[in-house]
Amino acid sequence: MRALLVANPAATTTSARTRDVLIHALASEMKLETVTTEYRGHARDLGRQAAESDDIDLVVALGGDGTVNEVVNGLLYAGPAPEGLPRLAVVPGGSTNVFARALGLPNDAVEATGALLDALREGSERMVGMGLAEGTPGTEDEAVPSRWFTFCAGLGFDAGVVGRVEQQREQGRKSTHALYLRQVARQFLQEPNRLHGSITLERPGEEPVTGLVMSIICNTSPWTYLGNRPVYAAPKASFDTGLDLLGPSRMSMVSAARYATQLLTSSPERGPHGKHVVSLHDLDRFTLHSKVPLPLQMDGDHLGLRTSVTFTGVRRALRVIV
Repeated sequence: MRALLVANPAATTTSARTRDVLIHALASEMKLETVTTEYRGHARDLGRQAAESDDIDLVVALGGDGTVNEVVNGLLYAGPAPEGLPRLAVVPGGSTNVFARALGLPNDAVEATGALLDALREGSERMVGMGLAEGTPGTEDEAVPSRWFTFCAGLGFDAGVVGRVEQQREQGRKSTHALYLRQVARQFLQEPNRLHGSITLERPGEEPVTGLVMSIICNTSPWTYLGNRPVYAAPKASFDTGLDLLGPSRMSMVSAARYATQLLTSSPERGPHGKHVVSLHDLDRFTLHSKVPLPLQMDGDHLGLRTSVTFTGVRRALRVIV
């Protein structure tokens, strides 16, 4: 087997020594080429090169969710072709590693590498669905390039939080849960659309849903983790189905506190709920329009402001080693 290892040297939980150990372990089982990413988008370029190659069987992403997202976007640059594309494997090296943990992998890079090698020896893999977001035809965003996401996307409040965290990290602050919680509080206090939502949800054959304050789109469950605690925004979301959506239409101080409590106490059986919460399961395709430009995030990466985004759930998009 010939494999390409895409390693992010800035991954927050793996040192250079740890990466060397992991590379040695993987190289003992396969013909391994290792490339260290050097710029934003490099992992995507490497994933595309692997997809275009005739002799790469496996791409291993060593890094956080951002690295995985880039690799996936490279592999799927021409669309899904599960039998014709290299398989994907993930070794978690970021601060949260939602995609890897949702697959059932250990959150420790060394343990995950051991699990990966066991899976390869046993021929264990699964077909995983992905989400696709693109600018809506006929709108000012129609020329925005389409992008795949592995576990979640968000339009509005949560994307604003992601943007704030990225700004803090660019200033040298470490990505911690405390940093995220501070930015949640600041985003809430400065959110201009939290009482009168600007988002409209449109689905084929259904009446539009208006007045959403924010929209969280999930491709799997849990939505994220706080340390070792899983947080379920859409408990039914799965790699085997379409996309799930959570959209509150009100975010006063009281309702925001209620949603936060529901998220912190969420479980695989129940997530946020209430008469001002829209919760939809297994959607194939839908569009979110906003009266004002809102921040968009995918897999924890802030992508700027958008007024209209169309989402598609694509089943069986990639073969993943688990």
